[in-house]
Amino acid sequence: MTTDPLVIFTPSGKRGHFPVGTPILTAARQLGVDLDSVCGGRGICSKCQIAPSYGDFPKHGVTVREGALSDWNAVEDRYDRVRGLKPGRRLGCQATVQGDIVVDVPPESQVHRQVVRKAASTRAITMDPATRLVLVEVVEPDMHEPSGDFERLQAALRDQWQIDSVTAPLSVLQKLQPALRKGNWQVSVALHQPAHSDSFHVLDVWPGLHEGGLYGLAIDLGSTTIAAHLCDLADGRVLASSGLMNPQIRFGEDLMSRVSYAMMNPGGDREMTQAVQQAIATLATEIAAEGGIDPRLIMETVIVCNPVMHHLLLGIDPVELGQAPFALATSGSLTLSARDIGLTTIAPAAQVYLLPCIAGHVGADAAAVALSEEPDQADQLTLIVDVGTNAEILLGDKTGVLACSSPTGPAFEGAQISAGQRAAPGAIERIEIDPLTKEPRFRVIGCDLWSDDPGFTEATKDTGVTGICGSGIIEAVAEMRMAGLLDASGLIGGPEATGTPRCEPTGRTFAYLVHDATATGGPRITVTQGDIRAIQLAKSALYAGARLLMDKRGVDRVDRVVLAGAFGAHISPKHAMVLGMIPDATLDNVTSAGNAAGHGARIALCNREARQRIERIVRRIDKIETAIEPRFQEHFVNANAIPHATDPFPELAKIAPLPQVAFGASGSAPGGEGGRRRRRG
Repeated sequence: MTTDPLVIFTPSGKRGHFPVGTPILTAARQLGVDLDSVCGGRGICSKCQIAPSYGDFPKHGVTVREGALSDWNAVEDRYDRVRGLKPGRRLGCQATVQGDIVVDVPPESQVHRQVVRKAASTRAITMDPATRLVLVEVVEPDMHEPSGDFERLQAALRDQWQIDSVTAPLSVLQKLQPALRKGNWQVSVALHQPAHSDSFHVLDVWPGLHEGGLYGLAIDLGSTTIAAHLCDLADGRVLASSGLMNPQIRFGEDLMSRVSYAMMNPGGDREMTQAVQQAIATLATEIAAEGGIDPRLIMETVIVCNPVMHHLLLGIDPVELGQAPFALATSGSLTLSARDIGLTTIAPAAQVYLLPCIAGHVGADAAAVALSEEPDQADQLTLIVDVGTNAEILLGDKTGVLACSSPTGPAFEGAQISAGQRAAPGAIERIEIDPLTKEPRFRVIGCDLWSDDPGFTEATKDTGVTGICGSGIIEAVAEMRMAGLLDASGLIGGPEATGTPRCEPTGRTFAYLVHDATATGGPRITVTQGDIRAIQLAKSALYAGARLLMDKRGVDRVDRVVLAGAFGAHISPKHAMVLGMIPDATLDNVTSAGNAAGHGARIALCNREARQRIERIVRRIDKIETAIEPRFQEHFVNANAIPHATDPFPELAKIAPLPQVAFGASGSAPGGEGGRRRRRG
């Protein structure tokens, strides 16, 4: 066994042992980690910036101690003096391995940057924002009737707009007198009225008629990605949508890993809070620039997130969420000052609204999905699955709604997959396997051509074919099952049993070769037995959660299945059903809702009454805690089979009859049948 230090890269999850003194950039290149460098490791370009993490990482089985990387050197010092490095950053070409280390590769250091796919929905929203603009004429001061400018502003709002009970923060009071005098006693006032209040809060004032607009942010704060939509509060238009990777990934890819990090490392929760607050502040600045507005005109932000992210955003230790009874510090909606969560890049008096959480593991993001998709108004029994690192599941109709969460892990995001990567140009996102020849064809992000189309090589010369993202690995596994390369238990067959040399031996198991570009210096992309197992575990958790809600409802079938979330929007319903991610249903009744959580956040941003409505809905939702339900484990085990060990899938059989194949441990058919395979039909 090697005694060389272990180097673990996030968010890819790739790891390997390297001798002491190995530059991090070298380790990244040998592991195929997406770490940029233009200058050849001379410390000039700064493209290879990395963020090392220290402390206990139970998920990775390592403790990272101070001194795990070489000391800050003269090259880094010179670069920092001249151009500046963000706090905690190192240059991957200069920092060398000295001990076990966890290294995060930030988005700007990745050659193939992630495509954050949480695009805004185009569905109409009824406008009734909590923040609006009014123009008032204020009486000039009078020596004979002394009163303050703000008191006369209050009187003007009462007389001209019938608005009582108005307050203002110090930042507004500091601007008020100059604004009144410059505007010849006319001012535009940005007023905010919380959902359950008759009082108003002045967020800003401008001299005369303000024509620069008022804007808001709808933010979907996910475990893996943070997506934001910049909206015009006058008409709800989306001016820009943007996103970035959640920097907390370096502390753990899944939620429980982050809770563990907080448990094992004193101050770890504060580290994670600071990281995510800084990321949101940066995102606000970037999206304002993209939308062509002054960020100080962003008056309001609505945020939806899961409970662990909710607590970490607010600076609340999430440890209680890692152990029964999974108690939240607060489950109700919150209205806060943006400054309370470190959001200092927008209007000084800007407000933040957080939707209510449903339960200890079912968060405000699930509430936003309920607001967007309205299962409580449905005539048909509807299953809504928000697919992500932590899947949230809703089942209901007009008679009632059930909710639970299921820990699917990061495999659906491309993590824990041998050739997996985030959704970025060059990543395989679609795949088909010919059931007769067993040959694959695929499409990559950034190119509309299939790999066997003329011109594919030329069209992808800039990005190459770099790996497989989440939607691609789901289709790959499902296609392997339909092509007879994979049996119901998830075993990959050998070349004799499957009839193709693409099924290659890898130790005691086999892997399916999708793409080999080693002749031109590119990667060799395979689907390994370990990849199959990671997908089986993720999809089993998802299915078990859905099946548990069906048990509680006393049904074996649902009428509709809605796939929500950025990832859900890119899943093929047919392949999801072949894999057994979702219960059997008529394929026409399996639809995508896109980023339903993000749309719910936009509804809450643009409609004050919607905030009251979702707060009522959440109180009526029945919460099911999968961690204490005995049948969850039973459903999980049965769902390990592809598509399922016991539940029938009659609708699936109509559209995709699956070959009856079974492979032994050696990859051959049982009983030494070699290349003979049993097929149904």
